[in-house]
Amino acid sequence: MARSQREPGLLWIINDNGSKEIVHASDETGTQLGQFKLQKSKNTDWEDLASFRLDDTPYLMIADIGDNDAKHDRRTLFFVEEPQLEKKGKAKVDWRVDYVYPDGARDAESAAVDIDRQRVLILSKRDLPPRLYEVPLRLESDTTVTATLLGTVNSLHSPSRSEVEFAPKSKDWYWQPVGMDISQDNRGAVILTYREVYYFQRQAGQDWLEALNSRPVRISLGNFNNAESIAFGNDEREVIVTGENKNSRILRVDLSAVTTQ
Repeated sequence: MARSQREPGLLWIINDNGSKEIVHASDETGTQLGQFKLQKSKNTDWEDLASFRLDDTPYLMIADIGDNDAKHDRRTLFFVEEPQLEKKGKAKVDWRVDYVYPDGARDAESAAVDIDRQRVLILSKRDLPPRLYEVPLRLESDTTVTATLLGTVNSLHSPSRSEVEFAPKSKDWYWQPVGMDISQDNRGAVILTYREVYYFQRQAGQDWLEALNSRPVRISLGNFNNAESIAFGNDEREVIVTGENKNSRILRVDLSAVTTQ
């Protein structure tokens, strides 16, 4: 899920593996407003979506980064100029970035655009602690680039050994990151796990790896099930969360009173 850069209150939403290459549009109540088919792309396992402006042009990034069984050598980021809203529209990929990990295949569901550094940050899902990688926002040629491992994010809750061992039976991997977004002013970031929202504030001159390893504000989602997607709203003090299943609720999280002090 990602906020529109064109229309306030509009959200773009994708489905993951097995679905068609379609990006859906809805309002903040979940009412479907339209969609577009992303031509020249493939949904192997779309897992995250981000919006940003480059040279004052609004773009969407579709991150084909899911890999449950760690079997894909190459993953892909698709970039498309955000289209005008239509009931059933079409849009072509403007550019793509194919990449491999330096340390073997990784499953990931969290990607965000750091527009100041012209890069995409990708957070792995199944590593303990999660690993943060960077990939260039654009490449000068149609080559496959190797992602750069920046380090690990140690600020998220770490499960006990017994929780890890029992998870395949309980089907509860509550600690795994499943979404990420960076605010439009590039000063705030959120990471979503199945149970919590982690909110980070980046200080002036601070790199995102350092910022994501600072003490976050943790916000419990309570009994919200199957949390899967997060995005900043039009106001950078608000984030929106939704789940994976059909007819999932949309939750608005108010950050206006949140501080890291």
